[in-house]
Amino acid sequence: MKNKSKGRIKLIIAATLISCILIIISLYVKFYPLKYYDLVKKYAKQYNLEPLRVMAVIKAESNFNREAKSNKNAYGLMQITESTAKWAKDEMQIDYKGASDLNNEEYNIKMGCWYLSYLKKEFGDWDLIIASYNGGPGNVKKWLDNDSYSKSGNKLDNIPFLETDKYVKKVNTNYKIYKLLYKE
Repeated sequence: MKNKSKGRIKLIIAATLISCILIIISLYVKFYPLKYYDLVKKYAKQYNLEPLRVMAVIKAESNFNREAKSNKNAYGLMQITESTAKWAKDEMQIDYKGASDLNNEEYNIKMGCWYLSYLKKEFGDWDLIIASYNGGPGNVKKWLDNDSYSKSGNKLDNIPFLETDKYVKKVNTNYKIYKLLYKE
């Protein structure tokens, strides 16, 4: 009789643990969706990027709100400023009519992926890419040249802009969660 009770208790505990794990996973999936993933895959492939890294950037930038607008006048899913868009459209040889284009999810993801690819060619290292996406490539170059921020000149030991430092950590955390949930 005691063995049957112990067996039932173990079964109840196991079922409870499995239920809790499934609830936690479903919450993560809800908060880390694959929204716009077909577009992300398309342009990540075109620009030689890992799709889940792009998803991590979108999550950090706009939390998938295609109409997001920052206090720095960055627009859309990947939060692209008009000045970046005006420069990028010439480099990409595409039309740009104004900020309303940046609220179009396909246009925004294409331009955002292109820009990440551009930064990838410039810096190579993911932390430097996302630091420059947020803080600007000119600042990242200055930090790499400064012993206070980079001992090696090719990695950042610390980031002087608190916002950029938090951003790099946030994108990297998002990426780890995406990778855990959606192994490619």
